[in-house]
Amino acid sequence: MTQMREAYQSQLSIQQNDLMKIFTVVTVVFLPLTLLAGWYGMNFTNMPELQWKYGYPAVIGVSAALVVWLIWYFKRKKWL
Repeated sequence: MTQMREAYQSQLSIQQNDLMKIFTVVTVVFLPLTLLAGWYGMNFTNMPELQWKYGYPAVIGVSAALVVWLIWYFKRKKWL
């Protein structure tokens, strides 16, 4: 009976670790996007990107590239 309980607890621990990996991936993907959104939400007047015609599309492109790269990285590490 003790071995069955230990096996069950071990299985629960493995499932919890997998869930924590997913939470970590979600956090790591959204943290840089939140930082960029907060930075641009401040509306600084001296930000060179605001005066550039392609400033916001460039930031959107960098954000999308960052998300794609992070997802690729975590898939390569077999976290996804």
